[in-house]
Amino acid sequence: MDRRSFIKGTGVAAGAVVTTALAAPAIAQSKTEMAIVSTWPRDFPGLGISAQRLAKRIPELTEGRIKVTYFASGEKVGAFDSFDEVASGNSQAYIAADYYWKGKHPGWAYFTAVPFGLVFSEMEAWMKYLGGQELHDELAGGFGIKGFPCGNTGVQMGGWFNKEIESADDFKGLKMRIPGLGGDVLAKLGASPVSLPGSQIYENLVSGAIDATEWVGPYNDYFMKFYEAAKYYYYPGMHEPASQLTLGMNKAWWDKLSKLDQAIIEAACNEENSRQMAETNANNGSFLTKLIKEHGVKLRKFNDEIYDSFGEAAKEVFDEVRQHSPLSAKIHDSFAKARADVGHWTGLADTAYTLQRNRVLDIG
Repeated sequence: MDRRSFIKGTGVAAGAVVTTALAAPAIAQSKTEMAIVSTWPRDFPGLGISAQRLAKRIPELTEGRIKVTYFASGEKVGAFDSFDEVASGNSQAYIAADYYWKGKHPGWAYFTAVPFGLVFSEMEAWMKYLGGQELHDELAGGFGIKGFPCGNTGVQMGGWFNKEIESADDFKGLKMRIPGLGGDVLAKLGASPVSLPGSQIYENLVSGAIDATEWVGPYNDYFMKFYEAAKYYYYPGMHEPASQLTLGMNKAWWDKLSKLDQAIIEAACNEENSRQMAETNANNGSFLTKLIKEHGVKLRKFNDEIYDSFGEAAKEVFDEVRQHSPLSAKIHDSFAKARADVGHWTGLADTAYTLQRNRVLDIG
């Protein structure tokens, strides 16, 4: 090899070394920090585990470009402080039920669940094809938030009570933990709705500070041990027929992400949205059996007279929501149209089929 070839070769090699040395810091600098605050306790079966699973999935799919630090309820901020924490930019995202923010705007309730609302398949149709996501963007954007559905717990139970509920009059004076518009419905019947984060419900129920509570369903409720203070477990819950959860992100932070990372986060949310619903359905039946057989829980069904009272009260609540603002009316009207259109098909398809299937196979 002559001297010229040697110098040329070493020059290329040296250039490669320099390029490599410069590339490593550049890659490190391209990493994005994402602090997620949650409204759920750490390692809590169902809701908490789902949130942690999503927090883990985002850095996996972005190959570490987004570094996630997850904070369960109370570890950085209180559960109900999550919204302001993210809107202010102190943290980049929350995982929560958006109806917790209905005090800021009643429209938020529709993106978790509302009385006589949408079941999971209907909610998915509304959010993805009938304008729901666009309305969420419009509402959330006004608060500096960008969000996606990231979980769902399906039709919830009606709640835990320390007495039997035989008529609408039994709700008068009842102190019940129930957030969202469902709480407003019970207030119309004379109840006193209380909004508490999950970590505080048990102690309030045991102490008698509240007489009743709703949470989710058998899988999630089993670990809360509500059966130690209330033995009557009612169904079906009119208040939350498909409780959607949201990854709400600081919009300024979101807007700075690459299109690729935005698409990955949306895909991760879609994945967890489906996965949590599947996990809930896989576990509710067996945990209901455990509650009844191992802990003496008494399963009860709200009668038609009670449900009719729920319906009349819900109409009043919806009228009040529509009067709040043009955006509230816009969200409600879109939701109501989806409920009518998709709900008609659900009744002819899913509902009619499962009723007949369960009758023929004698599935209780």
